[in-house]
This record gives sequence, structure tokens and C-alpha cells, in this order.
Amino acid sequence: MKTTLTPFARFLITLAILAGLFFGGKYILDNTSWGKSLMNKSAQSEDTTNTKAPEPGPTSESSGSTSSSSDNEATATGSSSFNYVAKEPINGKLKGVVELGASGFNSFIVRIDKDKNWKLEKSEFGNSLVTENMATDEDIRAGLKKYIGSMLDFGVSGRDIHFVVSSGAVKADVTQKIIKNLKALNYFVNTVTPEQEGALALKCVLPEDFEDEGFVTDIGSGNTKISWSTNGSVSALETYGAKYFQNGVDDGKVYDEVKAKASSVPSMKRKTCFIIGGVPFSMAKKVRVGKERYTVLKEPAFYKDLKDAKDKAGVNIYKAIKDATGCEQFVFDWDANFTIGFLLGLP
Repeated sequence: MKTTLTPFARFLITLAILAGLFFGGKYILDNTSWGKSLMNKSAQSEDTTNTKAPEPGPTSESSGSTSSSSDNEATATGSSSFNYVAKEPINGKLKGVVELGASGFNSFIVRIDKDKNWKLEKSEFGNSLVTENMATDEDIRAGLKKYIGSMLDFGVSGRDIHFVVSSGAVKADVTQKIIKNLKALNYFVNTVTPEQEGALALKCVLPEDFEDEGFVTDIGSGNTKISWSTNGSVSALETYGAKYFQNGVDDGKVYDEVKAKASSVPSMKRKTCFIIGGVPFSMAKKVRVGKERYTVLKEPAFYKDLKDAKDKAGVNIYKAIKDATGCEQFVFDWDANFTIGFLLGLP
């Protein structure tokens, strides 16, 4: 007679077989030399795997190496942040300065304390109010009064408003007319040489914490200034500005001269370059994060899509300086200008 197993009986038999296999296998692994050898090999394999892929940590040498490589890549591409925080002035006084530049006016209202700590309160860039469509002295004077009036309204005393002509703009005809009319309004106009301009940029732009390892570049329209400090002594060099193309000068010639000049920056000063100027402003604008004061620029190749002739020429200058110095961290300061350095030098 044939016996038919119920589904429940078949389930119990299957369960018994699986239990026998499990406990039998465990017995073999725990109580035979072959089983123990197999277990040891498995443990060694697991240890090797863990050694090859450690968890990253602050004391891990491989982690530090990876971090350094990543940091260098981020800095070179301009994606890293610059976390320096400038000192705030205490009980500072408002002072104003206007830069008469080769491409228009830039104005700055800053608060400065007795220790020369400063903070930018207001700025205007590329203001051409007094440089365009003002053929007569009367037009220029009226425009200047309006321009000065806005600074007075902000709270700057008339005697604390200063005018500085950039070294690249001093020869322009319109600049000379503006200087004459400012004098008629009882304002003294300060002129600077390229070397003085570079020194003033250094005073404003280079933080004290970076004096031993950094230098400053100011790419202006009329010229470029490169400066650094050695034991309190300032060195400043002048080379082509971003409007060199207007004179038909070849890009290659400019690149070679700028690179030769930038090669004079001492090797120990090449860790960080603080950079300002119209073209660096355009480059920083493309990668700025929020309202950060300091923006790390990307590599020159990133800016190949800049179409303006002045910007393209400025990128050529930037590339020459980068190639000459090997400096991978170019930090644009959104608040700084060489004319603020002029204010810092006043009593």
C-alpha cells in the first residue's frame, strides 16, 4: 500500500534535513583541522580587505595624502573657499576716496579705526558720471558736486573725501580736466606712480597673516602692478595693463614680459596671491559664492568664454603670472582697492 505524505510532514522532513546540515557543518568547522584552517583563511582575507580600505580619519596617513591632493585640485580649479576673516574696526571713522581710473571712477567709503583696521561701507565701480558727455568745465564741476554730495549724504565729512588718480589714467586728457575742476572745488588730487600704486595695493590687500607667504597683483586697464614685502621693504613692479590690445600689442609679447616680471616674486612669497582689478573682478563674479568677501579664482582656461576684449587680455596677463610663479591660489578681495591703501596711510 502506497503512503502519501501530507504537506506538513514534508515541511518537517525538510526542516530536519536543513538542521542536520547546519549542525553537521558547524561540527566539522569547529572540530576538524581542515575546518579550522578554512576559518583562519577567511579571517585573514577579511583583515586584508579592511587594511586596503581604511576608514578615513585625521590620523590616517593615506587620508592626509588624499586630502592634500583633493585640496590642491580644488584650489587650482577655484572651487575651494578662503576662510580668512579680516579684523573689524573699533570706533572707526568714515572716510571716502575716489579713484580716477583709466576706465572711469571707483568710489569707496570705509570705516577706519586708530589701528588701521578697516571695513568697506559702500562702493561704486565704473561710475562714469563725470567722465562722459561733459564737454565744458561747468558740466564737469556740476557732475563732481553731485558725486561728492552722495558721499556727504552717507555721512562722510567733506575734509575726509580724497581723490587719487591711478598711474594708468594720469595722462588722459579727460583726467586732467577733472583734476583742474576738483582743484576749483578746493579738493587736492593725489597722483601716484606705478610703484607707489603697487605699494598702496599691498598695504590694503595683503593681510598681515600672509605677509611671509603671499604677494599682490593689481590688473588695471592701463597697467598691472605686482608687489610684495620683504622685512618691511616693499617691492613693486609694473607691466602691461588689460587694455594693451588697443595699442596693437601682440598677446604673446605681453605674456612673455609679464611672465618675466612675475618671475621676480621670491619663491617663499608664492603660496597665495591676493588679486584685484577690473578683470579679476569679472573672473571672480563668475564663481563667487553668495556674498563672500574672498573668492578663489579658477584656472585661466576656465575663463576662455569671456568675450570682452579687455577681459580676454586680462586673462592672458593672469595666466602669465600664474605660469611664472606656480601660485595656485589667487584670491580676489571684493572690498579692496589701492586707494583704500592711500587712506590707511593718512594720519
